[in-house]
Amino acid sequence: MLATTALYAAILVAINIYLQFMVGAMRGKTGISLLHGDNMELATTIRRHANFLENVPLALILMGIVEINGGRSVLLHVLGALLVVARIAHPLGLDPDRPTHPLRAIGAGVTLLVTIVLGGVALWQAIGAIQA
Repeated sequence: MLATTALYAAILVAINIYLQFMVGAMRGKTGISLLHGDNMELATTIRRHANFLENVPLALILMGIVEINGGRSVLLHVLGALLVVARIAHPLGLDPDRPTHPLRAIGAGVTLLVTIVLGGVALWQAIGAIQA
């Protein structure tokens, strides 16, 4: 059972649906059905969603691997909560007029940190299992 991973996956699905809805709404507003038609607002909305899709699946896969291999619940909850906060912060800070927005940096940095930690723990578990 991957209860902890399931919890954070469900929360992240809600964020994904919101970002996806925003793309659809912006497409309806602009009448642009493919790409972004040089509309910077639509391009930004698309990138907010795309960045989420580029980063979250791997983090969730790693979280599931760590959990199924006996990872500590507290660690998984801390990393899951950090990932959720990061994935809310990042799109709020993704602004073409302010490329160094702190929320963008926090979102990207924390997402990277969570992924590195989960990858490291998964590697540590794999090495331990091989040696056993």
